[in-house]
Amino acid sequence: SGINAEWRLKNGTEQQTGALQKGFYEVVPKHLLSAFDEKELELIVCGLGHVDIDDWRANTKLKGCSPDSNIVKWFWKIVEEMDNEKRARLLQFVTGSSRAPISGFSGLRGSSTVNSGPRPFTIHLVNSMSGGSLPKAMTCFNRLDLPEYVSFEVMRNKIITAIEETMGFNVE
Repeated sequence: SGINAEWRLKNGTEQQTGALQKGFYEVVPKHLLSAFDEKELELIVCGLGHVDIDDWRANTKLKGCSPDSNIVKWFWKIVEEMDNEKRARLLQFVTGSSRAPISGFSGLRGSSTVNSGPRPFTIHLVNSMSGGSLPKAMTCFNRLDLPEYVSFEVMRNKIITAIEETMGFNVE
């Protein structure tokens, strides 16, 4: 049942989580970690890893747009121009993780407890969003919602701002 699962997640692992945390703080003092947010800490602990753009592109679903849409062409040009750290941050922004699964992008799963099955990376053109809006990420669905930006430069600036400056969900 949902209540049982919630208890297991919150209370059922409290002792183990406490022991792991205590051991971690013995290696890395807690005060040194306060300078980092959870995204930066993941990158520090896990490292960058290589992002395979060809695999990413081959396993990306498009919604409301086509491979010939400017938004899609510009997205891949932006990704290609990024260094590995920015690609990892973009992945983290959209999927909640800075790395693709070990099996590649075809192995992306949803982070929702309701449906944790396959959830491909999705570029979603949202006509109702203002062209001045930041992109929005739906991490449970590995989906990046983008408005119809007027130019490549505007889109690049909005994506960079979103991955570097936003925190939490649906922040603009």
